[in-house]
Amino acid sequence: MASPPVPSLYEWVGGIDALERLTARFYEQVRADELLAPVFAHMGGDHPAHVAAFLGEVLGGPAAYSQRHGGHPHMIRQHLGRQLTQAQRRRWVGLLLETADALDMPEDPEFRSSLVGYLEWGSRLAVINSQPGATVDAEAQMPKWGWGEVKGPYTG
Repeated sequence: MASPPVPSLYEWVGGIDALERLTARFYEQVRADELLAPVFAHMGGDHPAHVAAFLGEVLGGPAAYSQRHGGHPHMIRQHLGRQLTQAQRRRWVGLLLETADALDMPEDPEFRSSLVGYLEWGSRLAVINSQPGATVDAEAQMPKWGWGEVKGPYTG
């Protein structure tokens, strides 16, 4: 008897609906956060949906972000010149995880380990790409995060 297929992280979290709930609630809190609000002061109303689509694609969902916005190079461009700090990065990750807890998103260690792994990696990359002199590789692949495996622009 064959084992059922392993769901993607995207399927496990609940798909785009769950990610849109997460990012909508998260960015509501960002607007009220003393450290993060200035970074996102000019954020458009569609920003949470864009981030949900990006996360969805990274976690194994449809390539909606790449199709609509240009993939990983576009995301990198959004961070150029912003000079993000480690304190802002840590707060962004912490607040996103607090929001996931508040929304009762999956708590199992395997899922959370993968999610935290991506958030740490991606937010550190955002800080690096926000510093003076950072450039965009127009051919950068979209990262793909899975259950203990990673494929992305800097992972092979």
